[in-house]
Amino acid sequence: MYKIGIGFFFVFILGSGQLFAQSGGFNSPFSRFGIGDLVDPNPIYLRHMGGVNAAFADNYHINHVNPASYSFLRATAFDIGISANRISLTDDTGSNFSDWGGNLEYLSLAFPLRNPLNEVFDREKRDFRHAMGFSLVPVSRVSYHILNDDVDPEIGAFTREFIGDGGIFKVQWGNSVFYKNLSVGLNLGYQFGELAYDRVIDFNEVTAFDNRFTNDFALSGFTYNVGAIYQLILNKDAFTKDPNIEAKAINIGIYGNAATSFSTNGTELFQNSSGDIELLAITDTLSFRQDIEGSGKLPPQLGIGATYYVGASLSLGVNYVLTRWSKYENDANPEELSDATKISFGGFYRPNVKSFNYRDRVYYRFGFSYGKGERSIGENQLNEYSINAGLGLPFVYQRKISHINLGVEFGQRSTGPVLSETFVKLGLGLTFNDDEWFIKRKYN
Repeated sequence: MYKIGIGFFFVFILGSGQLFAQSGGFNSPFSRFGIGDLVDPNPIYLRHMGGVNAAFADNYHINHVNPASYSFLRATAFDIGISANRISLTDDTGSNFSDWGGNLEYLSLAFPLRNPLNEVFDREKRDFRHAMGFSLVPVSRVSYHILNDDVDPEIGAFTREFIGDGGIFKVQWGNSVFYKNLSVGLNLGYQFGELAYDRVIDFNEVTAFDNRFTNDFALSGFTYNVGAIYQLILNKDAFTKDPNIEAKAINIGIYGNAATSFSTNGTELFQNSSGDIELLAITDTLSFRQDIEGSGKLPPQLGIGATYYVGASLSLGVNYVLTRWSKYENDANPEELSDATKISFGGFYRPNVKSFNYRDRVYYRFGFSYGKGERSIGENQLNEYSINAGLGLPFVYQRKISHINLGVEFGQRSTGPVLSETFVKLGLGLTFNDDEWFIKRKYN
């Protein structure tokens, strides 16, 4: 009964090392800004529906973005997501660059604290439900290596080199309660990670001294977000009389948080070097500071949305998220950012959930999103859009119905003619379900 839970903690330990060891594996100049490239917070299956996370709640899949969704679960769920990304960069000079990267995306476990099967055994329907969830997710990744050749009339040819690496991660614990038609939830989390930035001036003259400035800092702090989902059954009378009729419902959802504080501990190093800069034959340290204490604030966020359901056969949702990155503060790396917005539309369709034909029981997912990012180059704020499609493939694992969620995302991020990034993201999610947790035994 508890094999999924034991497996979760085993994979949690192994997976956390994999998460911490990688920053993304690809070169993205956009990750120079803020705390890096923000990782899509949604589980894989929601990414392939455009990210309609505010009002979406499922009986067998975890939505760790809105904690109010936990109490809609009818079985324990363990979810793991991995991705592979290909990006193509184009700048205003017409230069092109392509690269592949991949990551373990998240680990999530959520479960109802009272098994729904007990209601069947007791022949009693309860209005109150309580559920809990745990997750480990990446928040941001820094990964770039930029070279810029230049010539100065007095000092000759030289190369500017910009290198960044690292990432921020979050572990969180959430609770959700459902009473009649309203569910509310709370996630409490802890964010941590390290970011490293190097700036190098490499002179082509062999006798010249090259300069390297390094700024590293560790970031940590507590976070939270709250959420609520109200469910309205549109055909309640007909569904009550005949449970074989698919319930038609609308979920209205909201989640958000105020600005959250964090602390930093950094190191600054300014060096002169001779010889090969990669070998860093150090001849002089111009300045060195360590244990530089700082603080900062991550921005407030608000997400709202609505989702329409026809049983487990159809879902259509719309979503809007506002993140006030103009409120971002960081003593270790001061920077002005812009407010970010994102609007999404998506859903799924299943031809016949009761069919013996496997293809009729598959989730066919689709989605679209458009938004403005928090970063700007000159007067051009980052524009982002994506088109998504995916499949949810049910399978039986230890006599329980579980799901393989896979799909693809096509999109572009652009700051006008200055820099654009076209990407293809392949996602794979595995959701394992178990309906034996917290079951009340009638006989031993």
